[in-house]
This record gives sequence, C-alpha cells and structure tokens, in this order.
Amino acid sequence: MKVALTGNPNSGKTTLFNAITGRIEKVGNWAGVTIEKKEGDIKKHLNKTNTPIIAVDLPGAYSMSPFTSEESITRDFVKNENPDVIINIVDATNLSRSLFFTTQLLELGIPVVIALNKSDLNKKKKTIIDAEGLSKALGCPVVETVATKSSDNGLEKLISTVVEVKGKAQTSPFNSNGVDMTDRDSVEASDKKRYEFVKEIIAKVEKRQVKSNTQTKQDTVDRILAHKWLGIPIFAVIMWAVFSISQTYLGPLLADTFVGWIDAFYGWVEGLLGEGVSPVLAAILLDGIIGGVGAVVGFLPLIMVLFFLLSLLEDCGYMARVAVVMDRFFKKVGLSGKSIIPMIVGTGCGIPGVMATRTIKNERQRRTTAMLTTFMPCGAKLPVIALFAGAFFSDASWVSPLMYFVGIAIIIVGALIVARITGEKNKRAYFIMELPEYRFPSIKRATIDMLSRAKAFIIKAGTIILLSNAVVQIMQTFNWSFEVVEEGAENTSILATIASPFAVLLIPLGFGAWQLAAAAITGFIAKENVVGTLAVVYSITNFIDTEEFTLISDGATVAGVMGLTSVAALAYLMFNLFTPPCFAAIGAMNSELESKKWLWGALAFQLGMGYTVAFITYQVGTLITTGGVGTGFLPGLIVVAVLIGCVVYLMRKGDAKAQASEKAALSA
Repeated sequence: MKVALTGNPNSGKTTLFNAITGRIEKVGNWAGVTIEKKEGDIKKHLNKTNTPIIAVDLPGAYSMSPFTSEESITRDFVKNENPDVIINIVDATNLSRSLFFTTQLLELGIPVVIALNKSDLNKKKKTIIDAEGLSKALGCPVVETVATKSSDNGLEKLISTVVEVKGKAQTSPFNSNGVDMTDRDSVEASDKKRYEFVKEIIAKVEKRQVKSNTQTKQDTVDRILAHKWLGIPIFAVIMWAVFSISQTYLGPLLADTFVGWIDAFYGWVEGLLGEGVSPVLAAILLDGIIGGVGAVVGFLPLIMVLFFLLSLLEDCGYMARVAVVMDRFFKKVGLSGKSIIPMIVGTGCGIPGVMATRTIKNERQRRTTAMLTTFMPCGAKLPVIALFAGAFFSDASWVSPLMYFVGIAIIIVGALIVARITGEKNKRAYFIMELPEYRFPSIKRATIDMLSRAKAFIIKAGTIILLSNAVVQIMQTFNWSFEVVEEGAENTSILATIASPFAVLLIPLGFGAWQLAAAAITGFIAKENVVGTLAVVYSITNFIDTEEFTLISDGATVAGVMGLTSVAALAYLMFNLFTPPCFAAIGAMNSELESKKWLWGALAFQLGMGYTVAFITYQVGTLITTGGVGTGFLPGLIVVAVLIGCVVYLMRKGDAKAQASEKAALSA
C-alpha cells in the first residue's frame, strides 16, 4: 500500500513523515526544505495491518498546476504513480491557503484523508475548527494531528483512517469539469469560484478569537527583525554570537576533551605497533591516517555546536526572516527572492543547497543561483575556518562571521557580473513566503539534526578523508622511483612535484609553498581535506590545544611552521572557501544547470572569483601593512585577466546555447 503525503510548503509534511516512519529527514520552520520525494515504511505500532504501508513525502505545492520543478514532482507522482491514498497535510492555522490545494486533490478520484496539522497552535490562539463539519463539507475524513508531539498526536488514528478509506470512492464537493483549460478567462473564472467555495467552508467551520486584521505580538517583533535596515545589523550580531559560542567558547572547550581521546588512541596504536614495524608503514598509519583524520575530526565538537545553534534559529522561525531581509537586495541584482533559500540551506551542505534551486521558476535565475550558492561556506569548510581563525587570529570571533558575510557580498557582486556577461535584464521577481509563527525551538529536533550532521561528518572522515590522507602520505613518502624520500629532500616527493607547478600560480596570492598548494588541491575532493593534508605534510598530529594551536612534536606554532603572514593566511582561507566546491557539489551543479557549457562557465567563474578575492586580499593587505605590494603582483594581474577572459567566453557561449534552446521551445 502506497500513501502520498501532500500539502502546502511549511505545513509540517516532513515532520509528520518522520513521525510516522521513524526517518530523520531534514525539516525546517520555513518553506522550500523538501525538494524531492522521500519514501519510508510506516511504523509497525501505527500500522495495525499485516500489509506494509509505504509513505512518500512529496515537495510542498500550492496547486496541481505547477510553477516550479519541485511542484512538478508532486503533480506527476500523484497523477502517474497511482497512490492508494493521499494524506493531505493541512496547516490548521491557515485554512484559507491550504484548502485550495485540497479541493484539487479531491477531484483526482484517489481517496483523501486530511491531517489537520498544528492543531496545538490553534488551541493557544483559542481558534476553534469544527473538524467534523469540515469533513462533511469536503466529503473526506479529517483527523487532527500534532506531528511535533511524541504522544497524543493523532497519528495512530490518522493511519487507521488511511487503511479504512483505501479503495473507497469519494465525491468532490467542488466540480471543475467542463473548464476549457486552453481558455485563460475560463480557467481564471474557475479559480475564483474555488476560492469562494473555500471561503464559504471556512466561514462555517472556523471561529477565530483574534481577527485577521489585528496586529499580533509576532507582527511587532517582525517590524524589528525583518526591518529593511535594522534586519542586517541584527542578523550580523546574531551570527557573531553564534560563532563566538561555537568557535571561541563552548566549542573549543568540548574539543579539548575530544582531542584528548584522539591523542590517546594515537599513542595506543603507536605502542601497539612497537619498534619493529617499518617506519614507512608506521608513518602512513599514524601520521597519514590517524593523524590526518584526527586533525579533521578534532574540529567536530565546534561544528556540532554550530549546527545545534543554527537548528535552533531555524526552528524558532528566525531564518525565514533572514530570507525576507535579503530578498530586497537579491532582487536588485537580478536574482530571485527565492535564491536566499538555497543559500541558507547551503550553509549546512552545498549539495542540497544547489538542489534547492529547483524552487526557482525562471531558468536563468535558477542557474545563476546554482552557480553562486556554494560561495556560502558549508559545514565542510568550517574546520578550515576554525583552523586559520585559531592559528593566525588568536581565535578571534570575527573571523567566522566575516567569511559568511564575504560570501554574501561575493554572491551579490557575482550576480551582477553574471547579469552583465549574459546581458540578462533585471526582471521583477516576486517572492511570496508565509512567515512561520515564532515558537520555542525544540531541543530534541536540534539535537537530532546536530547528531545526523555529525554522523555524516564522521562517515566522510572515515571514508573519503581517510583514503585521501593515506594517498597524500604515500605520495609524500616516495619519489617517482618509489624510493623513500630522505629527510630534507621532501621537494623530490611525488606530492611535491605534482603540487609545485600549481604553487607557482599561487605566489601572487601569498602562499607559493607546494604543501599549501597540495592541501588546496585535495580540498576539491572534500574541503575537510585541506586540514587533513596540512596535518600530513607538516607532520602535525593535533591542531587544537588548550593554550594555543601548537605542534605536539616541538611546540612550534602552526603559523610559524606554515610560514604565512596573517594577511597571506586570510588570503589562503578565502581561496579555499570561494573557489569551486567539492566534486559531489559539482555533480549536483551539473544536474541542476542542465548544460555542460553552463557548468564549465560556472566552474571558471568560481575559480576566477576565488583567485581574484585572494589576490586582492593579499596584495591590498600587504600594501596596508608594509607600504608596498606583495610578491608576484604583475604576474597575478595577468592570471586574473586570463581567468576573466575565460569566464566571459565560456558563460556567453553557454548562455547563447541556452537562449537558442529557449527560443526553440517557445516556437514549438
């Protein structure tokens, strides 16, 4: 038996899906989180039959006439996959918006059960909905649910009702048959009638104590948090507080204990190997695998605290306000108001961030957003930020939030550049988003979200990062004749000879060492590899210490070993953050851009942007601190000019093909 979960965005679909299946899918107190269908088996204690019931969580939709690709997923599944029953999750706090979609579902000939969700919020507002009367008016069962509660949530009754209605015919109270879908006037008239029908039902079944035109406490708070001018500095202060707690105070405190465990494990394995083991094998195992992976995993507590705090901000409803604040800026640079949603999602991971661009209807805006989204530092880049903030800036709390605001600035500038290159005119884009009600964030949901991200981080560290660090250690240990490299001749290793040509190109950025180039290259596999590779090439077994970022071996500072000035370190950090993302995110870009030429143009743009930002940071910073430009100023200008030329050529070529495809589609 297959059950489809449908409903408007932010109606609680995924929360209910998780509650009835036991899955841990990403949820958010705002629209646009689910962008593809997910499946799971109904929990046994809810399913009283011997027949397995599969629930399918579909992206949010406002209508069966889709405007975006994720709405098309919902429409196509419901019409073509023939689910046995549809559970229509209806936001009980907003019947007027939800029931329009409900009336369309009732016309499909598939049994519908309405889950009247968020019923607890109505009780707080003293809003009464006659569920029985609503059921009679619509001709289908209505079950009150509270998906966020673990008991007395109505879910058992919901599933039993689903089983009961399977195979039973339902008659829609609203009949749109006879509407000529090719006649715009006829279609518009039928929608108007549907809204009037919904309005009549609501007038009969809903009683509100607070009138809709009365200003609420939420409205008062929104006048401050979502203010067009105050919203930005408030957002900056909140993000500074979040990063201070996670990166400077609580995070390092937890990390110190965590790193102690890693050091103990390192010592245990070292003692287990003994003195009779080959030095090469010991180096690969201890320094390459345990040391390299341990250096990355050591930052896990900082990342967990950060994601926990960000989850609280999402759950309380604040992040939706950030989207509203940023909307006015994005519209002015030719992006969709919805572009902010993929970028906020991308702070967790760039892959779902890129995939979330499906919510954008305009193809050019969608593609531009897909190529710009990964400029927002994701979770994989946090260890890099934390390392350089601690090693070169004494754990300054301004470093982490600065990287996020630089990312936003690059996105805005990048959108202007893309629009100028492609000749795209600034089209008016409407951003309609219902702001979720403020609520006390769930510690449980934030903890689950934090642990799921931590699990993904550990799995990644134990697979991709482990393998990468082992390969790096082997390449650093041997030369091309597969002889062990002698001490002092590290530049003859396989790794050094591969990385050295790239290092030359990085001299104008302030970091021309082959070790730093090697770390930047491995970062394209996974950004965490930057930290792991630095640990391997500089023989650092621990980046985190109670006093300062030091080497366990001789007590020398990390900054001293790397040989970077603070300005060069900041440039290196920005280069790793704002060049192309990891291979997995590039794969997501390839899927969403739907054009190889757009993909190559996007990668050239990202590489050019990262190189240029790092070049400006190093050269201007050096000019300010020393009174003269840095090494390689003129060669760097040449490289920047070449990159700009490549970007313009590739993007114009890709856009020309896109325009031809659009014209062909329109003429057809």
